[in-house]
Amino acid sequence: MAVSTQGDIGRGLDGLAEVASKIRGAIESVIEGKPDVVRLALTVLLAEGHLLIEDVPGVGKTMLAKALARSVDCSVRRVQFTPDLLPSDITGVSAYNQELREFEFKPGPVFANIVVGDEINRASPKTQSALLECMEERQVTVDGTTYVLERPFMVVATQNPVEMEGTYPLPEAQRDRFTARISMGYPDPGAELEMLDVHGQSSPLDGLVPVAYASDVRDLIEVVRRVHVATPVKHYAIDLVTATRNHPELRLGASPRATLHLVRAARAHAALNDRDYVLPDDLQELAVPVLAHRLLPSSEAQVERRLPEQVVADLVDRVPVPDGRRG
Repeated sequence: MAVSTQGDIGRGLDGLAEVASKIRGAIESVIEGKPDVVRLALTVLLAEGHLLIEDVPGVGKTMLAKALARSVDCSVRRVQFTPDLLPSDITGVSAYNQELREFEFKPGPVFANIVVGDEINRASPKTQSALLECMEERQVTVDGTTYVLERPFMVVATQNPVEMEGTYPLPEAQRDRFTARISMGYPDPGAELEMLDVHGQSSPLDGLVPVAYASDVRDLIEVVRRVHVATPVKHYAIDLVTATRNHPELRLGASPRATLHLVRAARAHAALNDRDYVLPDDLQELAVPVLAHRLLPSSEAQVERRLPEQVVADLVDRVPVPDGRRG
């Protein structure tokens, strides 16, 4: 096996920038006025992560998920989560074949490169938990048999705020498996006006064609894995996560998995910025979307309406930044 050199990753970054630009352009042709949201979605894809999109209905959550899925020529399945959805409706089921006189496995919608889970928190926690194994281990176990999922594998889930009718809070273990959570937010008036012009006659998704292949994404992921993370930067990531575990306004801090996801996302963020090394700035920019959804505020913080996002932002300002930015 050949050892990668600095020149190899340099050429890889050139290719990454070209393909990533095409994917980003395709998504932005559908999602107007949200470049930061699109960039974060692409970061999560290249970090081999999963994305949770949370906001009120009608702001484009599902549109973003579908645009990302259609921009890459790979297998895509959509699951509409409802209260009566069963775990086997997601993972698949073993059914008896009368002709063969044996049980055969019927794969569920999770057997795809990109799985779009619409309104994930409308299903019961039992059904939500069907995604735990596949999101973490990229495999599904049914009736004692394990089936490996094809890479790349990404879950893009949308959810409505918990305060809305007919929703179940995502279990802590489920939230922890999502690399990042983003909110779409309302568009500015200019973007909303453009949306009326573009979306008024037909859905822009109808004209969206793939601009990359699944094999391209796998190659980009390999490039991201080779992005260098210096030891001081690793310690800085650990310091940020550890600070959430000791904060008086939080009754549940971030897990070691959160540290791993933060560093993986920082590698992808650096690569998208045409760098083969991670800076503390990458960690700072990603800290809120990667960490905040994993945290549970204390009772006092809830009374004072202190959101975990505010706590993480404060920690980014307070935790000392390492002096050496490479090493």
